[in-house]
Amino acid sequence: MENEKRLETQLVSASPLSKWQLIGLVATCTLSMILNISNSTAVAIALPTIGRDINIPEYRLQWVVSAYSLSSGCLFLFFGRIADLYGRKLCFNLGIVFMAIFALGCGFAQNEITIDILRGLQGIGGAACIPAAIGILAHAFPPSRARSVAFATFGAGAPVGGAIGSLIGGVLTQLTKPTWRSTFFFTAGIGGLCLIGSFFTIPADQRSQETDRRVDWLGAFLVTAALTLIIFALSDGTIAPKGWRTPYIIALLIVGVVLLGLYVAWQYYLERVQDSGRSDMSRWTPPPLMRITIWGRDHGRLAVMLCIAFLEWSSFLSWQFWAQLYYQNYIGYSPVLTMVRFIPMFITGVLCNVIVALVVGRIPGVILIASGTALTSVASVLFANIVPSAPYWAFGFPAAIVSVFGADFVFSSGTLFVAKVCLPHEQSVGGALFQTVTQLGTSFGLAISTIVYDSSLAKASLARGIVVNIDGTNAPQPAQLVAYKDAMWTGFAFGIAGSLLAAVFLRNIGIIGHKKQAAPQDADSASEATAAGPAAADPESEARGEKREQHEPAP
Repeated sequence: MENEKRLETQLVSASPLSKWQLIGLVATCTLSMILNISNSTAVAIALPTIGRDINIPEYRLQWVVSAYSLSSGCLFLFFGRIADLYGRKLCFNLGIVFMAIFALGCGFAQNEITIDILRGLQGIGGAACIPAAIGILAHAFPPSRARSVAFATFGAGAPVGGAIGSLIGGVLTQLTKPTWRSTFFFTAGIGGLCLIGSFFTIPADQRSQETDRRVDWLGAFLVTAALTLIIFALSDGTIAPKGWRTPYIIALLIVGVVLLGLYVAWQYYLERVQDSGRSDMSRWTPPPLMRITIWGRDHGRLAVMLCIAFLEWSSFLSWQFWAQLYYQNYIGYSPVLTMVRFIPMFITGVLCNVIVALVVGRIPGVILIASGTALTSVASVLFANIVPSAPYWAFGFPAAIVSVFGADFVFSSGTLFVAKVCLPHEQSVGGALFQTVTQLGTSFGLAISTIVYDSSLAKASLARGIVVNIDGTNAPQPAQLVAYKDAMWTGFAFGIAGSLLAAVFLRNIGIIGHKKQAAPQDADSASEATAAGPAAADPESEARGEKREQHEPAP
């Protein structure tokens, strides 16, 4: 009881933020999400121009985009832990600086190697600022309707960033003298605005309440190396010399999985040592980078939520990837005309987050998550049955509308749920874990759907008496259409699996958001303190290794 009162006093005594400062804080964090997403979409729309200008072969162009997502996806967990330990504002600002500086560097790059390296370094900034932003929002807003609005607004940064990146990136590439280099200068400018917003709106970092603030460097190495190898293999498997049968792809994938298993075992061991109270006996047993038992929070529902996020991003990004290729490679549209056909998706994405802000504190979370993932599946079904001669309004338009429901509903609901069940000193790690599984889901979905596409293309071409090349350039159009449709059916399978998981395992999750409470600080103390059980109310006792009896939040 004394420990709970001490934690409550610490939270209440924190200097409150004014209304306008809170609005500015949400705007700054949302701008960081816009910057993170536009760093990919603005570059993607300019890829053909980049390739022509600095002589990058088409089959290697994807690495201008993939280098960013690879480094960011592999470092989310590490920087999430660093943010929780040493300051979320510090980590946030360093991340923004990294993205802005290396965006300028990319704008002056003269060859393929330089731009790929700079894009990888730029991705480190995304890995640092996004988990920190989630932690900043979770601590600035106690459980209330305001928290729901804050997280929904932050989630809306993704479709807004996608729209800004595609629209502005396309215009700058086509109409300015520096062409594609203007897109990098533009994103560097967004980074500068974000840094100014952080200076005026994000409160100074407070010292972590954990008594043992050592960093698990071995765990950081294992998880970073594992995710790097796995994501690289999944991303490069389609363009490797022998495809997925290339020896180095198989070897990297196996080594990555082994390292991931070692990471899980090491984290479990460190958690056992911490809980036993013997952590001070050795300098080799710091607190784990991520407690394995975090997956069991709320009777295992957090693990289910993360699995749904994995499947949703497998479905959504697969649909978006193959829809773009269908428009450009099969129909023959230019990148700008293709981008225009995705505009309804960006608009709907913003509206979805408005819906989440309005209803997440009123209806059970399972309704949002199950319906959202199902609607994403509908987008894949529409393209799996598309008739090329039909007008855009018959298949393309409704697919663009419904595709984004799952991504936005799952992101907003998922990050709110993570903030609800994670301890005060775990908020950035929890956000990083969510971001990591979405990144893995993206790579996994594209890899599996590509395997299906290649297999279907070869089979359909052979049925017409043509042995397809490794790049598929000699495949007849009817075979290409069959392959596109089969890839879309794969995306449907991912989405519907996520919807079924939600319907079966999250049916008792209740309301994820929170209605406005009379005493926000007290409510925050009670909710955060009970998020992992009574013993978790004192973060210092956890740092000393005192074993918790349960991890579930209060009903």
